[in-house]
Amino acid sequence: STMFLVGLSGGIASGKSTVVAVLRELGCAVIDADVIARQVVQPHSKAHQQILQHFGTEILLENGEINREALGNIIFSQPEKRRLLNSITHPEILKEMLKQVLKYFVLGYRYVILDIPLLFETRGLTRFMKYTVLVYCDPPTQLGRLMKRSGLGVAEAEARIRSQLPLDEKRKWATHVIDNSGDLESTRRQVLRLHARLEDSLHFLWARLVVGTALAGFGGLVFLLIRHFIS
Repeated sequence: STMFLVGLSGGIASGKSTVVAVLRELGCAVIDADVIARQVVQPHSKAHQQILQHFGTEILLENGEINREALGNIIFSQPEKRRLLNSITHPEILKEMLKQVLKYFVLGYRYVILDIPLLFETRGLTRFMKYTVLVYCDPPTQLGRLMKRSGLGVAEAEARIRSQLPLDEKRKWATHVIDNSGDLESTRRQVLRLHARLEDSLHFLWARLVVGTALAGFGGLVFLLIRHFIS
């Protein structure tokens, strides 16, 4: 069995969710880092406790869960806080992603798409991807979509966009670009072309690593891969 990884990313309001929805319709295995990020900070988790130690109880909702909007307001305006949060959550997210990758490997999938918002910011992950896909849209479209979606003013929306690596910069690092500046049908056609290319690809990265370390047991494999991810 052969298998490879595809990294998918975008920017705030670039339309990545739209692309993921089409890929899921086509039967692709997609691991959503955002969903995992919510799971690993649930009350009583290791990450939840560490976040409270550094950010205080003011970021909690009444049910004890983390108020993502309140925490987001902090990290968008304070880069050092954003780096701190990432240092807490990223190791836990990676552990869960690895578990899901192994699940799809066992199920016989030829490739897995990793939906990672900060793929190009955390450049260490790209070395494990056979392909990297950027969901792009032009800056005016991105700003307009964000303001409409979130009800933000121009200054606030621009600040959110500036807190991320610019899409034009990410574009330089992507092996494939899906331009979502136009209508849904245009985006869908591009996703279908990407899907056809992935289905035809025979390249892989992970099969050799997984098979070669299988006898070491799941715990040893996770330890090895995490060391590579965070190095």
